[in-house]
Amino acid sequence: TLKTYTETRFDFNDGATEVNAHFAWIQLGGLRVGLDESAFDTFVGYAGNVVNDTIVPYGGFKTGVVQYYFDAGNGFSAMASLEEGSGGADQAAPGATYGYGVGTIDSYVPHIVGGLKYTQGWGGISGVVAYNSNWEEWAGKVRLDVNVNEAFSLFVIGGYGTDKNSDRNFYKPWGGNWAVWGGGTYKFNEKTSFNLQVSYDEAKEFGLAANVAYTIVPGFSVITELDWAHNDYNNPGEFNWTKMEAGKKNALGGFVRFQRDF
Repeated sequence: TLKTYTETRFDFNDGATEVNAHFAWIQLGGLRVGLDESAFDTFVGYAGNVVNDTIVPYGGFKTGVVQYYFDAGNGFSAMASLEEGSGGADQAAPGATYGYGVGTIDSYVPHIVGGLKYTQGWGGISGVVAYNSNWEEWAGKVRLDVNVNEAFSLFVIGGYGTDKNSDRNFYKPWGGNWAVWGGGTYKFNEKTSFNLQVSYDEAKEFGLAANVAYTIVPGFSVITELDWAHNDYNNPGEFNWTKMEAGKKNALGGFVRFQRDF
C-alpha cells in the first residue's frame, strides 16, 4: 500500500503568522521516508490525551526520518528509524540549551531509534530506545496501557537516559536521568471525557494537566484545560524547563480550544 501525508500549520501569535510544515512523508508498505515526528515518541504514543502534554518533556519531535515498521499481525510490532533530529524551535522545550537546541545531526551518522510493542484488548506494553549520534548518549522509554473497561483507561511511561556528555538532548529533554508520566481517560458518555496527566523527573520538575473534552456535534469539539508546572530551582538565573519564566517555581495556566475536524 502506498500512502502520503502532509500537514501544514498556520500559527498566529503576537501579531505575526508563522507557516510550519509539520508532516510530509511517503510510505510504501512498512517503509516511511520524509518529515515526521520522531519514532521515539510516536511508537510508544504521546503522554496522554491532554493538549499540553510536555510540561515535563519526553522527547524531540519534528525530524527527517527513514523508518521501517513491521507488524506481525498477532499484537506484536517492531520499528527501526534513522533520524536527522532538529533544533530547539519546534521541540518540547523551546529555547532550551544543554545540547537540546543542536539536535540536528552534524555528520553522516544518523540518530538511531528502535522499538517493540505488544497490544491486546486489555491494553499493551511498548518500549523504545534511541542513540543520539551528536552527543553519544542513550535514552529509553517503557510504556504500559491498561483498559480497565470501555470507559476507563490508564497509562504510565518511564524514561531513562544517560547524561555523560550532555545534560539534555533531543531524546532526553527531561531533567536528571529518569522521568515518569502517568494518567488516564474517563469517558462519561459518547460526547464527554475527562483526561489527566501527571509528570515528574529527577530534577524535581513536576507537571499536572487536566481537561474536559466535549463533542458538540461530530467534527466539532470544545476542550477546556488547566495546567500547573512546578520546579525546585533556587537560582533565579536558571532556565525553567517546565516552560515557566526563569526563577519562578510555580506557574498556573489554562485555555479553551475550539476544534473543527474534517
